[in-house]
Amino acid sequence: MKAEIKPRIELQGRTRLEEVIPLATPFMIFLDPSSACNFQCRFCPTGNRELIRRTGRFQGLLDYDLCRKIVDDLGQFDKKIKVLRMYKDGEPLLNPKFPEMVAYAKQSGHAERVDTTTNAALLNPELNLRLVGAGLDRLNVSIAGITDEKYLEFCGSKIELKKIAANLRHFYQHRGSCEVVVKTIAENIRESEHRKFYEMFGDIADRIFIEHMAPCWPEFDYSGLNADFSVGIYGNEVSETKACPYVFYSISVNSDGTVSACFLDWERRLIVGDARRQSLREIWEGEAMRKMRIMMLEFRRDAHPVCRNCGQLTNCRPDNIDAYAETLLGKIKKRNDGGLNL
Repeated sequence: MKAEIKPRIELQGRTRLEEVIPLATPFMIFLDPSSACNFQCRFCPTGNRELIRRTGRFQGLLDYDLCRKIVDDLGQFDKKIKVLRMYKDGEPLLNPKFPEMVAYAKQSGHAERVDTTTNAALLNPELNLRLVGAGLDRLNVSIAGITDEKYLEFCGSKIELKKIAANLRHFYQHRGSCEVVVKTIAENIRESEHRKFYEMFGDIADRIFIEHMAPCWPEFDYSGLNADFSVGIYGNEVSETKACPYVFYSISVNSDGTVSACFLDWERRLIVGDARRQSLREIWEGEAMRKMRIMMLEFRRDAHPVCRNCGQLTNCRPDNIDAYAETLLGKIKKRNDGGLNL
């Protein structure tokens, strides 16, 4: 097997947030090319189309001109962001302009890396070459199971897994410098099937991993999934944390241009700005984000109607700044030399 058994997230060598907060430039920005999806996965709010309709959430594609405006906004930060993650709620490949969006982002030079996450069902040789040619740096692929029957059961979609594997093989063979990362969910394959998963995808990926399901979406009902949430997504120990670290280094732009404080804001209850009318720097440095950070450092997350129920912080969180909260709170509240209340 060519691929390294390693999760998509970097768990070692991470920047110690307590040493760099407050950040004038975010490390990561999520930009959603499509809030709609071609799958109806049982563990994902977007897959429950009736639920999404009840929220009134915009279900559609990111406008190309708006994408360009948002990418241009990145140039207002003091330096490059580390990652522009062109993914949030839906399937990015549903947007026919997605390769052009990747190309524009790469040509801007405002991000060290541009990546995306996909279910890979829409990959094909022509699209593969367009994505590679656009300069995509990483393709994260989520595989829902290793049989067509499991896809139908879990994703509500009739697919040919062999076709997905063939198209991914083509992408891998023509990937250039693009890294390919493949993962699946432990709850969807039996232990006796692990070898088959590695055999199917281990030679057409740079990294491969079997993750555990996690209750990451706040306010979403996970009953009936038969998931064991007593173990973390990467096999890590489940533990509580008081302060969310994500709001200190990332922000998320939804497909309609609204901006959420969190990439898990599927209900749009954490809106902190609008990229159609504001710059990303203005939102990043704005009062709404500042209040969110102060709330976290004052350990008031449990009183928040959304954030208090976040399983991301128990099962998936790679960083913990709780021990430094008092010191960081002083820095956040203090006006910095540039006159900005970060």
